[in-house]
Amino acid sequence: MFWIIFTIHLIVALPTVVVIILFGVRPTRSFSWLLLVLFFPFVGVILYLFLGINRRKFKFFQLKQTNKRQLYDKNFDSDVNTKSEVIFKAINKQRLASLIEQTTHFKVLAHNNVQILDDAALAYDYIFESISQAQKFIHLQYYIFEEGEVLDRLAQLLIQKIKEGLEVRIIYDAFGSYHAKRSTLKKLKILGASVFPVMPLRYGSFLFTMNYRNHRKAIIIDGKVAFAGGMNISDKYINAEDDLGKWEDMHLKLSGPIVNSLHRVFIKDYFFASNKELLLGDHYLPEQSKKGNTDIQLVASGPDSEQLSVLQQYLMLINIAQKSISITNPYFVPNQSLLQAIKIAALSGVNVRILVPKKTDSRMATYSMFSYFEELLEVGVEIYLLYGRFTHSKVIVVDTEVASVGSGNFDHRSFEHNFETNVLIYNEKIASKLNSIFLEDCQSCEKLDLESFKTRSIKQRLIEGCARFFSPLL
Repeated sequence: MFWIIFTIHLIVALPTVVVIILFGVRPTRSFSWLLLVLFFPFVGVILYLFLGINRRKFKFFQLKQTNKRQLYDKNFDSDVNTKSEVIFKAINKQRLASLIEQTTHFKVLAHNNVQILDDAALAYDYIFESISQAQKFIHLQYYIFEEGEVLDRLAQLLIQKIKEGLEVRIIYDAFGSYHAKRSTLKKLKILGASVFPVMPLRYGSFLFTMNYRNHRKAIIIDGKVAFAGGMNISDKYINAEDDLGKWEDMHLKLSGPIVNSLHRVFIKDYFFASNKELLLGDHYLPEQSKKGNTDIQLVASGPDSEQLSVLQQYLMLINIAQKSISITNPYFVPNQSLLQAIKIAALSGVNVRILVPKKTDSRMATYSMFSYFEELLEVGVEIYLLYGRFTHSKVIVVDTEVASVGSGNFDHRSFEHNFETNVLIYNEKIASKLNSIFLEDCQSCEKLDLESFKTRSIKQRLIEGCARFFSPLL
């Protein structure tokens, strides 16, 4: 009986091994999958089919809608408003700006206004107030719409705006918003809102889409005001629902030319989800007036992108740092390139500080994250653990001159599998304010000490090591 099962396992596993070898992108990731497939009969193959296949080489990225997304990108430059385009005199800033423009088609745009919303309750108030003032359309895109007080409040506002004759469009991630789509979102659709999942979990496409999630969070109102960042629509941000405590996040209210950049991301995703006509023209992309003095560039990345834009953005930010780097992220699971970049920065005299939650909503991610701390502490990186509450913010500030706020985590999933959006801010005042918030948060954190951290148990080290081994698969 054993030999029969073993033979069947080999018959199933060997073709999978061939695919891993032929289409694997990174040796460490491929090696992890090889071990999983070979030593976990049948389960390893199933997991690889759902979570491991490089879809850039396979069916998912040959879908008709994706071809149209890529066609939209090719025509992007001829239609973008370049009146507010910025060229930096500082070489490092211009290198960063050029990198992002080459990989995402988004230029640095001047004359924007940015309002930092680091309190979730306040952020929701601003969002709901802006929605109540909408006159033409309301476009929403979130990874998570979760049933509760916040969603109820949002739904009531949207229902009122639908009755007033406004266009309401909502796109959501089918996996992240699985429960809400069957009740509140369904009700909004019946009442007249256009509601679509970005990648529905359906028979026939499930195998090719479930590992790719739309992790973006954005609202565009009348093409004039926008909100973006890391915050979802969930009661977790206003109530402590479990032992993680109340969730904290960083969100932004935006106005000015950058709104059109963010709206273009929504328009493309909406077209991908609905397969309806593109929402172009002055009604949706109006000419923007000057709203402030902040230069901003949008960083949009996804599994259909030619480059890993979010990863490259983080790498470049770390590489151009001369004085300081402040990183806040809930899932700090860097790949080798990021890890080495951070270590090089610290060893070259840059003050590198990382703030992460002491607990996360994923044990695997927490253990994997902790596995990197010792080697970072050894090169002088300062690591702060936030306890009593959970930070979901994805923020990096460099030299108090440039800052990034958005949806992209420091992990393989955000770099390779998710559709993400970061807002890259070239403004000393905004960067300094974000850094001040970071330092204030550090005051209520536990700062790790290298010698004390080394005394953790062998059991803890083993668990961390195992989690780190499988981190490329997260």
